[in-house]
Amino acid sequence: MVAIVILNYNGRAFLDKFLPLVIAHSVGHQIYVADNASTDDSVAFLTKHYPAVGLIELSENTGYAGGYNRALAQVEAQYYVLLNSDVAVSHRWIEPMQALMDENPQIAACQPKILDYNDPKKFEYAGAAGGFLDQLGYAYCQGRIFDTIEADQGQYERDRPIHWATGACMFVRADAFKNAGGFDEQYFAHYEEIDLCWRLRNAGHQVWYCAASAVYHVGGGTLHKSNPQKTFLNFRNNLLTIYKNEPMTRAVLVVAARLVLDGLAGVQLFFKGQFADVWAIIRAHFAFYGMVAGAWGRAPKRSISNQNLPPKKIRSVVFQYFVLKRKYFLGL
Repeated sequence: MVAIVILNYNGRAFLDKFLPLVIAHSVGHQIYVADNASTDDSVAFLTKHYPAVGLIELSENTGYAGGYNRALAQVEAQYYVLLNSDVAVSHRWIEPMQALMDENPQIAACQPKILDYNDPKKFEYAGAAGGFLDQLGYAYCQGRIFDTIEADQGQYERDRPIHWATGACMFVRADAFKNAGGFDEQYFAHYEEIDLCWRLRNAGHQVWYCAASAVYHVGGGTLHKSNPQKTFLNFRNNLLTIYKNEPMTRAVLVVAARLVLDGLAGVQLFFKGQFADVWAIIRAHFAFYGMVAGAWGRAPKRSISNQNLPPKKIRSVVFQYFVLKRKYFLGL
């Protein structure tokens, strides 16, 4: 049984536009909208126009991580599909992912090909054709490295293991999600899916990209990528993910290296005049150190890393991209 769960926060316009596609292309599967305490008319809209869609009303906005944890606790299924409200699904988008996971019980999570809704010939930033991590914890994708986004020319048509699956459209085995403890709610939003996938791999599971399924993502529906708060969450949560999932000695070394590299990123942003983003990076580091010290809430729970990683874990995507000018995944 597959349950599609759309987490919504003030996304009435997206629901109006994209929910009909989900209904049309998901016949035979359960569909839920989990409303994360929206202040717009999302709930009234759903109640009036889509009474057959399951509605889960959450009393407060606890972000992507908390919202999904609370919503999925109320849903019984073999597989969950976590779907952003700003995603247009396509015909038979579920069947290839379900077949892939049915055939391989070791796969705990997978994602489809993520294309740009506004430019369908290109991959979309958030996930593209499957996510990877370099040895310093920087995230990149088949089809997207930093701000370089490739056109889809059939270069990623093979199913394959990956490091992480995007939260924009993640197919996840329900029992594996629950056994992993769900998302870490300290993240609020951004990088929580990377942390979850890393913990799943540390527990002996696999994460895959399914090339036969495709969806189209608007992106930036909640926080645009230029928003300083998004910069803060990305940098803080990236450090937190490294700390939680790498062996302690290696985590300390990687965080030390990231202090230097994130500082250089801040200098670059400073000369671009993006002063709010510079301050966001500084705040992110201090927030992370505070979390590790236990000064802000509970200290992060560490998982035990067995480095259960698929191939293509390069040493430094930053060096490859900025120094060697290798802008495309297949050239790394």
